[in-house]
Amino acid sequence: FMSKGHTIPILHLARLLLLRRHAAVTIFTTPGNHPFISQSLADTDASIIDLPFPENIDGVPAGVESTDRLPSMSLFVPFASATKLIQPHFERALQTLPHVSCIISDGFLGWTLQSATKLGIPRLVFYGMCNYSMTVTRDVAKNRLLSGPESDDEPLTVTNFPWIKLTRNDFEAPFNEREPKSSPLMDFITEQVTATSRSYGLLVNSFYELEPLYLDYWNRNFGPKAWCVGPLCLAEPQTQTHQKPTWVQWLDQKLGK
Repeated sequence: FMSKGHTIPILHLARLLLLRRHAAVTIFTTPGNHPFISQSLADTDASIIDLPFPENIDGVPAGVESTDRLPSMSLFVPFASATKLIQPHFERALQTLPHVSCIISDGFLGWTLQSATKLGIPRLVFYGMCNYSMTVTRDVAKNRLLSGPESDDEPLTVTNFPWIKLTRNDFEAPFNEREPKSSPLMDFITEQVTATSRSYGLLVNSFYELEPLYLDYWNRNFGPKAWCVGPLCLAEPQTQTHQKPTWVQWLDQKLGK
Protein backbone atom coordinates (compact mmCIF):
# COMPACT_ATOMS: atom_id res chain seq x y z
CA PHE A 1 0.00 0.00 0.00
CA MET A 2 1.15 3.53 -0.78
CA SER A 3 2.05 4.54 2.75
CA LYS A 4 5.55 4.37 4.23
CA GLY A 5 4.30 2.64 7.37
CA HIS A 6 3.00 -0.16 5.14
CA THR A 7 5.70 -0.06 2.47
CA ILE A 8 8.81 -0.30 4.67
CA PRO A 9 7.85 -3.57 6.45
CA ILE A 10 6.83 -5.24 3.20
CA LEU A 11 10.20 -4.27 1.69
CA HIS A 12 11.83 -5.92 4.69
CA LEU A 13 9.71 -8.99 3.92
CA ALA A 14 10.99 -8.93 0.33
CA ARG A 15 14.55 -9.04 1.66
CA LEU A 16 13.68 -11.99 3.89
CA LEU A 17 12.16 -13.94 1.00
CA LEU A 18 15.17 -13.28 -1.19
CA LEU A 19 17.35 -15.11 1.32
CA ARG A 20 15.71 -18.34 0.17
CA ARG A 21 17.37 -20.23 -2.67
CA HIS A 22 15.75 -19.84 -6.07
CA ALA A 23 13.20 -17.35 -4.72
CA ALA A 24 12.23 -14.47 -6.99
CA VAL A 25 10.40 -11.40 -5.73
CA THR A 26 8.56 -8.87 -7.88
CA ILE A 27 7.34 -5.62 -6.32
CA PHE A 28 4.37 -3.86 -7.92
CA THR A 29 4.32 -0.12 -7.34
CA THR A 30 3.53 3.16 -9.08
CA PRO A 31 5.86 5.64 -10.80
CA GLY A 32 5.68 8.08 -7.90
CA ASN A 33 6.71 5.42 -5.39
CA HIS A 34 9.31 3.73 -7.58
CA PRO A 35 12.34 5.83 -6.49
CA PHE A 36 11.83 5.03 -2.80
CA ILE A 37 11.42 1.31 -3.46
CA SER A 38 14.29 1.01 -5.92
CA GLN A 39 16.61 2.81 -3.52
CA SER A 40 15.50 0.61 -0.61
CA LEU A 41 16.14 -2.60 -2.58
CA ALA A 42 19.08 -1.41 -4.67
CA ASP A 43 21.39 -4.10 -3.28
CA THR A 44 18.94 -6.95 -4.00
CA ASP A 45 17.74 -8.92 -7.02
CA ALA A 46 14.11 -7.87 -6.55
CA SER A 47 12.27 -6.87 -9.70
CA ILE A 48 10.05 -3.79 -9.75
CA ILE A 49 7.07 -3.25 -12.03
CA ASP A 50 5.38 0.14 -12.28
CA LEU A 51 1.61 0.33 -12.63
CA PRO A 52 -0.06 3.64 -13.56
CA PHE A 53 -1.67 5.40 -10.62
CA PRO A 54 -5.26 6.59 -11.23
CA GLU A 55 -5.76 10.20 -12.26
CA ASN A 56 -8.50 12.70 -11.41
CA ILE A 57 -9.27 11.37 -7.93
CA ASP A 58 -11.76 13.73 -6.32
CA GLY A 59 -9.89 16.03 -3.93
CA VAL A 60 -6.49 14.40 -4.43
CA PRO A 61 -3.95 16.66 -6.19
CA ALA A 62 -2.38 15.35 -9.38
CA GLY A 63 0.89 13.51 -8.80
CA VAL A 64 0.08 12.45 -5.23
CA GLU A 65 0.69 8.70 -5.03
CA SER A 66 1.35 8.13 -1.32
CA THR A 67 -0.51 9.05 1.84
CA ASP A 68 2.33 11.16 3.24
CA ARG A 69 1.71 13.64 0.41
CA LEU A 70 -2.04 13.92 0.90
CA PRO A 71 -3.08 17.46 1.91
CA SER A 72 -5.39 15.90 4.51
CA MET A 73 -6.01 12.37 5.78
CA SER A 74 -9.70 13.06 5.19
CA LEU A 75 -8.81 12.09 1.61
CA PHE A 76 -7.62 8.64 2.66
CA VAL A 77 -10.75 6.75 1.62
CA PRO A 78 -11.02 8.21 -1.91
CA PHE A 79 -7.25 7.73 -2.30
CA ALA A 80 -7.29 4.11 -1.13
CA SER A 81 -10.48 3.26 -3.00
CA ALA A 82 -9.02 4.62 -6.23
CA THR A 83 -6.33 1.94 -6.16
CA LYS A 84 -9.01 -0.46 -7.48
CA LEU A 85 -8.51 1.20 -10.86
CA ILE A 86 -5.01 -0.33 -10.93
CA GLN A 87 -6.48 -3.84 -11.03
CA PRO A 88 -6.56 -4.34 -14.84
CA HIS A 89 -2.93 -3.21 -15.15
CA PHE A 90 -1.97 -5.48 -12.24
CA GLU A 91 -3.58 -8.52 -13.84
CA ARG A 92 -1.98 -7.90 -17.23
CA ALA A 93 1.44 -7.52 -15.60
CA LEU A 94 0.95 -10.71 -13.56
CA GLN A 95 0.23 -12.70 -16.69
CA THR A 96 3.57 -11.67 -18.21
CA LEU A 97 5.51 -13.28 -15.34
CA PRO A 98 6.67 -16.88 -15.18
CA HIS A 99 5.03 -19.18 -12.63
CA VAL A 100 3.74 -17.10 -9.70
CA SER A 101 3.67 -19.03 -6.41
CA CYS A 102 1.64 -16.49 -4.46
CA ILE A 103 0.56 -12.88 -4.20
CA ILE A 104 1.47 -11.09 -0.97
CA SER A 105 -0.88 -8.15 -0.73
CA ASP A 106 -1.22 -5.34 1.75
CA GLY A 107 -4.39 -5.57 3.81
CA PHE A 108 -5.71 -2.33 2.30
CA LEU A 109 -5.63 -3.71 -1.25
CA GLY A 110 -8.57 -6.06 -0.96
CA TRP A 111 -9.25 -5.95 -4.69
CA THR A 112 -6.16 -8.10 -5.26
CA LEU A 113 -8.23 -11.05 -4.01
CA GLN A 114 -10.31 -10.84 -7.18
CA SER A 115 -7.16 -10.90 -9.28
CA ALA A 116 -5.69 -13.81 -7.33
CA THR A 117 -8.91 -15.83 -7.61
CA LYS A 118 -9.25 -15.07 -11.32
CA LEU A 119 -5.70 -16.24 -12.04
CA GLY A 120 -5.70 -19.16 -9.60
CA ILE A 121 -2.95 -17.74 -7.38
CA PRO A 122 -3.02 -17.98 -3.55
CA ARG A 123 -3.35 -14.56 -1.90
CA LEU A 124 -1.53 -13.94 1.36
CA VAL A 125 -2.34 -10.77 3.26
CA PHE A 126 0.46 -8.85 4.95
CA TYR A 127 -0.52 -7.13 8.20
CA GLY A 128 1.64 -4.64 10.04
CA MET A 129 -0.55 -5.18 13.13
CA CYS A 130 0.60 -7.59 15.83
CA ASN A 131 -1.32 -10.71 16.83
CA TYR A 132 -2.48 -9.04 20.04
CA SER A 133 -4.19 -6.12 18.31
CA MET A 134 -5.67 -8.33 15.57
CA THR A 135 -7.12 -10.83 18.02
CA VAL A 136 -8.42 -8.42 20.65
CA THR A 137 -10.00 -6.14 18.04
CA ARG A 138 -11.77 -9.08 16.41
CA ASP A 139 -12.93 -10.43 19.77
CA VAL A 140 -14.35 -7.04 20.77
CA ALA A 141 -16.23 -6.79 17.47
CA LYS A 142 -17.48 -10.39 17.56
CA ASN A 143 -18.94 -9.98 21.05
CA ARG A 144 -20.25 -6.43 20.40
CA LEU A 145 -18.55 -5.21 23.57
CA LEU A 146 -18.65 -1.53 22.59
CA SER A 147 -22.46 -1.52 22.52
CA GLY A 148 -22.65 -2.11 26.28
CA PRO A 149 -21.02 0.75 28.25
CA GLU A 150 -23.02 3.96 28.69
CA SER A 151 -19.89 6.07 29.10
CA ASP A 152 -16.98 6.28 26.69
CA ASP A 153 -14.66 5.98 29.71
CA GLU A 154 -16.37 2.99 31.31
CA PRO A 155 -14.00 -0.01 31.43
CA LEU A 156 -15.09 -3.15 29.64
CA THR A 157 -13.64 -6.63 29.93
CA VAL A 158 -12.57 -8.45 26.78
CA THR A 159 -14.65 -11.63 26.86
CA ASN A 160 -11.97 -14.25 26.20
CA PHE A 161 -9.12 -12.24 27.74
CA PRO A 162 -10.59 -11.06 31.07
CA TRP A 163 -7.33 -9.49 32.22
CA ILE A 164 -7.59 -6.95 29.38
CA LYS A 165 -9.64 -3.83 30.15
CA LEU A 166 -10.60 -1.35 27.44
CA THR A 167 -12.87 1.64 27.00
CA ARG A 168 -14.72 2.94 23.99
CA ASN A 169 -12.22 5.81 23.89
CA ASP A 170 -9.47 3.31 23.12
CA PHE A 171 -10.94 2.97 19.63
CA GLU A 172 -10.90 5.53 16.83
CA ALA A 173 -14.11 6.74 15.21
CA PRO A 174 -16.17 5.29 13.62
CA PHE A 175 -15.13 1.99 15.23
CA ASN A 176 -15.96 3.24 18.73
CA GLU A 177 -19.67 3.78 18.06
CA ARG A 178 -22.19 1.73 20.04
CA GLU A 179 -24.00 0.83 16.84
CA PRO A 180 -21.59 1.13 13.88
CA LYS A 181 -23.18 2.94 10.95
CA SER A 182 -22.32 2.83 7.30
CA SER A 183 -19.74 5.44 6.32
CA PRO A 184 -17.07 5.63 3.62
CA LEU A 185 -14.34 4.59 6.07
CA MET A 186 -16.40 1.87 7.75
CA ASP A 187 -17.46 0.45 4.38
CA PHE A 188 -13.86 0.50 3.13
CA ILE A 189 -12.53 -1.32 6.21
CA THR A 190 -15.37 -3.86 6.08
CA GLU A 191 -14.49 -4.58 2.46
CA GLN A 192 -10.83 -5.16 3.33
CA VAL A 193 -11.65 -7.39 6.31
CA THR A 194 -13.97 -9.48 4.13
CA ALA A 195 -11.27 -9.87 1.48
CA THR A 196 -8.77 -10.91 4.14
CA SER A 197 -11.13 -13.53 5.57
CA ARG A 198 -11.43 -15.10 2.11
CA SER A 199 -7.69 -15.17 1.46
CA TYR A 200 -5.28 -18.08 1.83
CA GLY A 201 -3.49 -16.73 4.88
CA LEU A 202 -2.05 -13.87 6.91
CA LEU A 203 1.59 -12.88 7.34
CA VAL A 204 2.15 -11.00 10.58
CA ASN A 205 5.14 -8.82 11.44
CA SER A 206 5.69 -10.47 14.81
CA PHE A 207 7.23 -13.64 16.25
CA TYR A 208 5.46 -16.50 17.97
CA GLU A 209 7.41 -16.39 21.23
CA LEU A 210 6.31 -12.78 21.83
CA GLU A 211 2.55 -13.42 21.78
CA PRO A 212 1.77 -17.16 21.44
CA LEU A 213 -1.55 -16.88 23.27
CA TYR A 214 -3.02 -14.45 20.75
CA LEU A 215 -1.71 -16.18 17.63
CA ASP A 216 -3.00 -19.55 18.81
CA TYR A 217 -6.39 -18.05 19.69
CA TRP A 218 -6.65 -16.40 16.27
CA ASN A 219 -5.84 -19.64 14.46
CA ARG A 220 -8.36 -21.60 16.54
CA ASN A 221 -11.25 -19.15 16.28
CA PHE A 222 -10.79 -16.87 13.30
CA GLY A 223 -9.42 -17.00 9.80
CA PRO A 224 -7.51 -17.14 7.66
CA LYS A 225 -4.55 -18.88 9.27
CA ALA A 226 -1.83 -16.48 10.42
CA TRP A 227 1.92 -17.05 10.32
CA CYS A 228 4.52 -14.94 12.11
CA VAL A 229 7.34 -13.75 9.85
CA GLY A 230 8.92 -11.04 11.99
CA PRO A 231 10.45 -9.04 13.35
CA LEU A 232 11.07 -8.00 9.76
CA CYS A 233 13.24 -5.01 10.65
CA LEU A 234 16.05 -7.50 11.26
CA ALA A 235 16.17 -8.13 7.51
CA GLU A 236 17.31 -4.56 6.90
CA PRO A 237 21.10 -4.43 6.43
CA GLN A 238 22.91 -2.57 9.15
CA THR A 239 24.27 0.80 8.17
CA GLN A 240 27.97 1.37 8.51
CA THR A 241 28.98 3.10 11.69
CA HIS A 242 30.42 6.47 10.83
CA GLN A 243 33.46 7.74 12.68
CA LYS A 244 32.61 10.10 15.49
CA PRO A 245 33.34 13.80 14.91
CA THR A 246 36.65 14.96 16.38
CA TRP A 247 34.91 17.05 19.04
CA VAL A 248 32.98 13.97 20.24
CA GLN A 249 36.22 11.97 20.37
CA TRP A 250 37.79 14.77 22.42
CA LEU A 251 34.87 14.75 24.86
CA ASP A 252 35.08 10.96 25.14
CA GLN A 253 38.75 11.28 26.11
CA LYS A 254 37.86 13.77 28.83
CA LEU A 255 35.15 11.44 30.11
CA GLY A 256 37.68 8.63 30.39
CA LYS A 257 39.84 10.76 32.66
